Amino acid sequence: MINTTLCYLEKNASYLMIHRTKKTNDVNKDKWIGIGGKFEDGESPWDCVRREVREETGIILKKAEYRGIVTFVSHEENQTYYELMHLFWCGDFEEPALPVVCDEGDLEWVPKSEMNKLPHWKGDEIFLDLLDKNVPFFSLKLEYQNGRLVNSVLE
Repeated sequence: MINTTLCYLEKNASYLMIHRTKKTNDVNKDKWIGIGGKFEDGESPWDCVRREVREETGIILKKAEYRGIVTFVSHEENQTYYELMHLFWCGDFEEPALPVVCDEGDLEWVPKSEMNKLPHWKGDEIFLDLLDKNVPFFSLKLEYQNGRLVNSVLE
């Protein structure tokens, strides 16, 4: 199981998103996702989210809120993939003076009302709704079969 972080930076009722178009063999290829990535050795969830946001966007988090844990189970042909994603939200950050070019895709502020119209993982709709409703810390399990959401459990 790998550990990752994902952060939704919010400004003017919009989230900063990455349209994942630049990496080959990317499980998120062509999808729109929040900012984040894999833990490095010795990192806490806070360490990882701060580093990933800074690397991908140049933004410095001032106060991020740790909002939930999302467990992904993905069954693909003869292989099962497990991921534990630490989910953050942040509305208090410092933007860089100059735009940053992200090597994973194109960065864009997307109105929250438009999010579900973009290519994304179906399970993202569940935790984005929880973020929008400011639900207290939660645990969500999302199970995919060949890229299709087949089960979700919210605790």
